[in-house]
Amino acid sequence: RAHRLTACPPERRWLIEGLWARSAIGLIGGAPKCCKTWFGLDMAVSVATGTKALGHFPVSTCGPALIYLAEDGLPQVRSRLEALCKHRGIGIAQLDLHVITSPVLRLDLGADQERLAAAVERIQPRLLLLDPLVRLHRLDENSAAEISGLLGYIRDLQRRFDVAVVLVHHASKKQRSQPGQALRGSSDLHAIGDCNAYLARHGDHILLTIEHRAARSPEPFLLDLV
Repeated sequence: RAHRLTACPPERRWLIEGLWARSAIGLIGGAPKCCKTWFGLDMAVSVATGTKALGHFPVSTCGPALIYLAEDGLPQVRSRLEALCKHRGIGIAQLDLHVITSPVLRLDLGADQERLAAAVERIQPRLLLLDPLVRLHRLDENSAAEISGLLGYIRDLQRRFDVAVVLVHHASKKQRSQPGQALRGSSDLHAIGDCNAYLARHGDHILLTIEHRAARSPEPFLLDLV
């Protein structure tokens, strides 16, 4: 019966206050060169260190982070992480962040699904960053039937291990009234998001729009990569 469901106390509602809910699945969406990877890494480093995301959003539940960057070489991944650590005044050796170094990860394949689940079970990350989604499968992104199976696996992973999952995804070139409608592929990709973040060029700045399924969304605001 409904009254037997577990309640979520307010102090356990957020992973990063106002930015990402605890154990939420969501997408960082936007056109190329909008700093989507930087934004995802900033979130991961914040969770791993307990420091504020974007220098503004407090971390409520810090712990290990696990990342996979399919389009960046490992030296570049280290360089990005060192820059984010330097900004925070910490050494990279202090970072409780783990990197998947496999050259290929295909989450439409059962063997790779099992490998990722085993890594998440072993590391017990608070946040899992997968960047970008298009490099993680060989499916037709426009087919709801094909994409739903992949998203079902990600939802199962989130529930089994109580982990927040951040997927980096590209937006189409079409302009839409709502940024979530501009994401490439099936509308299921937008629909799965408990929390979504959208980045867009706005003159010399980047406009960040956040949407939450179960909380009020903040007003969009401008960012600079310094």
